[in-house]
Amino acid sequence: MSTIFRLDASIRQDGSVTRAVADTLEETIAEELGSPAVVRRDLGSNPIDPTLWPLAAFAGYTPEEQRTPEQVAAIQDAAALADEVVSADVLVFAVPLYNFGVSQHFKAWYDLVATDPRLSVGQSTVTGKPAFLVTARGGGYGAGTPREGWDHATGWMRRVLEDVWGLDLDVIETELTLAEVTPQMAELRDLAREQLAESHETARRSGRSVTIKLRPAA
Repeated sequence: MSTIFRLDASIRQDGSVTRAVADTLEETIAEELGSPAVVRRDLGSNPIDPTLWPLAAFAGYTPEEQRTPEQVAAIQDAAALADEVVSADVLVFAVPLYNFGVSQHFKAWYDLVATDPRLSVGQSTVTGKPAFLVTARGGGYGAGTPREGWDHATGWMRRVLEDVWGLDLDVIETELTLAEVTPQMAELRDLAREQLAESHETARRSGRSVTIKLRPAA
């Protein structure tokens, strides 16, 4: 049986665009793979303790017999998180843009899981696995907009998922997600709805590509 690993970082349960688009993506992938197992990691409702990262990081440079109980526990936590990633056949990361940067919940998770040797720089054991990054931005950040260059999250996430881990990554981006609740963005609401609909369609199309990506090379 195939396994999907799905990570959500939105602090919203209801009304989250990343969760909604990831739902469409997951449903499509599940149809393609025939009822796979789904391992969920909801960082929005169950965040990683950020104090674990320095414990695990310094433990890697500490002889095993000299590690503190706290360091040992942190290493074990990192290994458990890494198990979820390494054992999956397909990975879905649903992470919104917060305050122009990376979600602190996603960053804390990545920092800890990357201390595991299987997911550290230059030693990735997930290279080539199909993966999807679903992200959303409240405003417009494209070329020519006032906020061009203010998205400091998507580039970083692509770097660590594509270049460090070597994942075969598709990125599904949705903008203007705050238009419906922001009076100053009222004139952009039709465009925002179009973008959201396009993101769901992209999720369906991308999800249907999974079986091709999982097919062994000839």
